[in-house]
Amino acid sequence: MPSYPPVQSVKRALELLAALNEQKISSVEQLRKRTGLPKATIVRLLQTMTSAGFVTNDRRQGGYQVTSLVQSLSHGFHGDPMVIEAGRPWAIGLTRRHKWPVSIATLHWDHVVVRFSTIPDSAISPFHATINMKLSLVSRGLGRAYLAFCPAQERKILLDALEHSGWPEDAAAKDRVTLLRVLAGIRKRGFAERDPTVEPRNSNTLAVPIVSGERLLATLGLTYFTSAVRDRPTQALLVDELHTAARSIAESVRTLESGGHSDPDPPEPELQG
Repeated sequence: MPSYPPVQSVKRALELLAALNEQKISSVEQLRKRTGLPKATIVRLLQTMTSAGFVTNDRRQGGYQVTSLVQSLSHGFHGDPMVIEAGRPWAIGLTRRHKWPVSIATLHWDHVVVRFSTIPDSAISPFHATINMKLSLVSRGLGRAYLAFCPAQERKILLDALEHSGWPEDAAAKDRVTLLRVLAGIRKRGFAERDPTVEPRNSNTLAVPIVSGERLLATLGLTYFTSAVRDRPTQALLVDELHTAARSIAESVRTLESGGHSDPDPPEPELQG
């Protein structure tokens, strides 16, 4: 446990920096909606980050964006979970076939965090960047897939924690009966989707669990514009391929754990239709 309470100004600055990294350009109003911070706080933090060189105000495009200096913040990070190493080629393969971005997320206490994304490989991604993005277990596809498919005892612990969450996207966790009904429906279908009331509403995420034995390693998701994928057969095809990739990733993890090597170039499945 920490010796001192968290420094709230630092937490807010990091939250704002993460929100800035989600899009190429962000206005103060957009940042307010994504973080829930007061506008005055956002403006002060933006001015501080600008003076430190991490953020710039692009007046021509009407918003703020991160600078290349933010890359220096990741220099101390070394290594990914084994599931990311195993899943990387499968995620890239899915994006090459379908063009939509694919992400792998792992649990971080009461939310999931995107640890790998193929957004750089997708020319039609709904998002600018998602690496290290914090996603709700209650409303986001990748998070819902984790909460729905994790072991029952773990789910209870997470639900207890979510009831006390101050994050607006977790508000539905206070109605546990309804949320449990939603999670049961996800398990029955075999995949999760983003809550349709959550922004951005012009896109959706299909997500499945990556399971090895009794362990839920991560979740795998594909994001698309809803205007481009309207029919259920196409959605079902994407879900089937996600499940195939998830099973293969789990097998690759087991191979890596036994001292072997994962398949660097997974085979492409035959596409239907």
